[in-house]
Amino acid sequence: MISIQEQNINSKQKDKKFIKCVVWDLDNTLWHGILLEDDKVSLQENIVHLIHNLDSRGILQSIASKNDWATAIAKLEEFGLKEYFLYPQINWNSKAASLKEIAKLLNIGIDAIAFIDDQLFELEEVKFSLPEIICINADEIGNIVDMPVMNPRFITEDSRIRRLMYLSDIERQNAENEFVGTSDEFLATLKMNFTISSAQEEDLQRAEELTLRTNQLNTTGYTYSYDELNHFRCSESHKLLIASLEDKYGSYGKIGLLLIECQPQSWTIKLLLMSCRVMSRGVGTIMLNHIMSLAKSNNVRLLAEFVSNDRNRMMYISYKFAGFKEVDKNGDLVIFENDLSRIQDVPGYVNFQVID
Repeated sequence: MISIQEQNINSKQKDKKFIKCVVWDLDNTLWHGILLEDDKVSLQENIVHLIHNLDSRGILQSIASKNDWATAIAKLEEFGLKEYFLYPQINWNSKAASLKEIAKLLNIGIDAIAFIDDQLFELEEVKFSLPEIICINADEIGNIVDMPVMNPRFITEDSRIRRLMYLSDIERQNAENEFVGTSDEFLATLKMNFTISSAQEEDLQRAEELTLRTNQLNTTGYTYSYDELNHFRCSESHKLLIASLEDKYGSYGKIGLLLIECQPQSWTIKLLLMSCRVMSRGVGTIMLNHIMSLAKSNNVRLLAEFVSNDRNRMMYISYKFAGFKEVDKNGDLVIFENDLSRIQDVPGYVNFQVID
């Protein structure tokens, strides 16, 4: 007989490409026993290996547990696991509320989360309130590494250090919260280095991953395989550009991708996407203005495709702010054009470099 949880997993896998974050309960899930009642709790068998395995794949992890914060954090530190869990929600709120808070803090969609708990009531509550989430019974922990949604096609360098990059983001956020001054003044303290380069073969695994992982800051939602991206990379009628960012706290990794179809009289931006982690850094504007400058110097019209997915309105606004005007529409597909009369300079707080 297929369990309720298995039915849930199977139904969700049909419309999911991958999981970005696994959220764990603690009592009788991550460890045996109830922390506030039992004299001693012990980790589930092979749980450390499983946490390390997910981490190495670039899958983030967090906690949603009804527990005492200080006691639970101390126990995670004792087990050497605290650093693996981002934005843990250890409180007496509903699990659904905790999961929504984790999604907000990580800036990912609810549908990119899997939740593991031993209590059927908690799983059912989450399933009812947040049906997009994959719910997994703690009895099935041993099977999750084999789930297709937990197995990205490629494990890139960005994947391997994803958690560390998020930890750096937390440092940045804390520094920004404590900073007294304007946003531009804070950004200047970061000493950002932003690079746009023609994608190389070694960039293609990450480029494919970006098209699959990025939903909110993605102009069309088009996804491309490694082979398709390699075709564009080698094509004389396309430009495939990849962007990376670093600052004094460390590397953000490769965080942006641009695909442009180049015709003799016009260029069309087929895809522009950015990692959500750089939303407030202004790099999207730099990317757009770089392409506008290139189009102007090549004396071609600059068009751009946009397809709404109900989550990428920020990219629609980005096009409008950059001076793009709607010139055509066919169903969900909007065609923009920029007359290239207003190209902004790179902000002074960014060291911008172009590598051909």
